[in-house]
This record gives sequence, structure tokens and C-alpha cells, in this order.
Amino acid sequence: MSKRWKSPLQGLALLSLLLVSGGNALAKEKLVFLTWSEYLDPELVQAFEQQFEAEIDFVYFETDDHRTDMLVETGSQGGYDLILTSGNDLRSYLKRGWIAPLDGAAVPNLKHVEMPFEDQFSHATGYGVPYSWGTVGIVYRSDLVKEPVTRWMQFYRPDPELKGKIIAVDAQADMIGMGLKSLGYSANETDRKALAEVEQLLVAQKPFIKDYSYVALSEESTLVTGETAMAMIYSGDALMLQEHSENIAYVIPEEGTSLWVDYLVVSRSAPNQRLAWAFINFLNEPVNAAQHAEYLYAPTCNKAAEKLLPAELLEDPQIYPDPATLVKSEAYKRLPPRVAKRRNEIFSRMVD
Repeated sequence: MSKRWKSPLQGLALLSLLLVSGGNALAKEKLVFLTWSEYLDPELVQAFEQQFEAEIDFVYFETDDHRTDMLVETGSQGGYDLILTSGNDLRSYLKRGWIAPLDGAAVPNLKHVEMPFEDQFSHATGYGVPYSWGTVGIVYRSDLVKEPVTRWMQFYRPDPELKGKIIAVDAQADMIGMGLKSLGYSANETDRKALAEVEQLLVAQKPFIKDYSYVALSEESTLVTGETAMAMIYSGDALMLQEHSENIAYVIPEEGTSLWVDYLVVSRSAPNQRLAWAFINFLNEPVNAAQHAEYLYAPTCNKAAEKLLPAELLEDPQIYPDPATLVKSEAYKRLPPRVAKRRNEIFSRMVD
């Protein structure tokens, strides 16, 4: 779910490196990974490639819907070995027969892994290995926003001076889900009246929206320069932005938020399942899992790795929300087709 910053490694993993022996060119073994851009520590990429004498070819999607479209277009036969998917889409991919069952024998480090929010993502058991989890919140410039942000309604009904200075994520589930929470409903509310109310809320919010996209996380970000005053953001990314400006604040609103989990799954049609399982096992070596968590500013699902993390990360409520926040938060559920269609119609009118 989380979107990462740019690194010098971008694009390098797409180069075909050759080993030359006795005048014959021999291509390295490849792992084709469909994922968010810059969602993996380059040092771990390099370590895996060296240890397994292999090369990771990254293919990037821009949104969850974009990932699904890429898989639909190829009938999941796009040559992907490893897929990074949200918990919600994992359920859909299972029904389509796109995901291979977990090969426990090939991933002995699964013994260190605990499934987060297993009651809400029970369908992932036996198929997905948690990669990262987190929440959705609001990031804002404390010097440009008059009052400290504490509630979702401050994002949906901003002060007049914030007109044209807010970035909203291009994600129906989050924009409508958190809009419903701001109105006192569940993020999974199906009532027609509630959907009509959230539609009115989004229509009224639209003049304040600079763009329906995702805020950049580099030092050139409009949040850093001050062109943007507020944005919806996934946890972890806010911490990256805070490295660039002391005026950037982050909050999980009082009403609670959405809980998301990203999973690694292996394609049933993967050309190289063996290497895909090896990568999952590599990433869950405790020392690697700890490094991964620190790079992402994210909680780890690897209990052995948790013991290796610094106290400042483990005690940061932006990374590990307190129990009171978690109780008020919820994962997105599979909605009835009529409700899903209505929500898509509402949000399409906002972004068109």
C-alpha cells in the first residue's frame, strides 16, 4: 500500500546482466517482481542478487487497480514470479486462481512470521506472506495549517485558506472509506443514505484538492516546498517526509483509520517459483526483516526481527499505533457488488 521514495537503484534492476564464460554469454537467473516502485531497500536487493547469483527485474504498478489491470490483461501470464498485493486484492486473486499455495518447506523462516490482523485477513493464510502493514493518516504543514489536525473532517472540510492546497490519494477505498469515518460511519458502510452523504462531502471538498495522486516523498515534494499544505498518506511515508522538514506533522485522526497489510504472493504461473520462495525466505531472515522494517519505517511481522529493532522505532506511535487507535480502526471488507459499483461511480466523478 505504501509508496516509496526515489533511489539511485531505480531502473538498474531492469538491466540484463550477463555472465561471460569461455566466450559464451550466460544470463543470470531472474526473479520478476511486480510491486510498488521503491518499496524495497536497495541494499537487500544487492545482497539477494549476490547470494543467489540472480537478478531481480522490477515491474511497477501505480495503484492497486493498475496492478489488477496488468494481471487481467495478461491473464496472470505476464511472466511475474512474485507479486506484491494488498490484503483485499489477495482475496480476489485467489478466486481467479492466480496465486500458488505457500510452500512451507521452501520458506523455513515462516516460523518467525506472525500474520497481522489475522481475523480480518484470514483469507491470506496459506497463500500470502506479510510484507508490511500500516495505517492511513493525514500529513500536513504545521506552519500553514492554523489548528493542529486531529480529525478526518479537517481534511474533508478544510479551512478556506487551504483551497487548492490539498492532495488526495487516487484511491476510492481510502477517500470514500475515510470520508465515511469522518461522518461517523464505518469505512465499510453500505447504506444508501451514508453513500449519498459522503458523495456530497467529496463534491464540497473538490475545490480544495490540488491533485488526486500521491504526494511525492523527496525533498522536491510540494509538501516540503509549501505548495501543498495537507495530504492523505500511508504510514511510514510521513516519516520519510519529516526528514526533509521540521514543519511536517502527521496524525492518525481520533475517529481511527483503515488497517492495511501488503503481502508477497507467488504467481501460480511463475516461471521461477523456486527463486520466488527463496526471496521470501531471504527477506524473512531476522536480520534482513529488521533492515527491511527500518527502511520502510514500518512494523515488522517477523517476531525474531522485532528483537533487533531500535527502541525509537518500536515506541513510535506513527509506526506502531497504540491499542486505543487500533480498536477504532478497521480493514476494508469485500462489499456487495451494488455498493462497490456505487462507490466507484462516486469517486470517478471526483477524479474525471
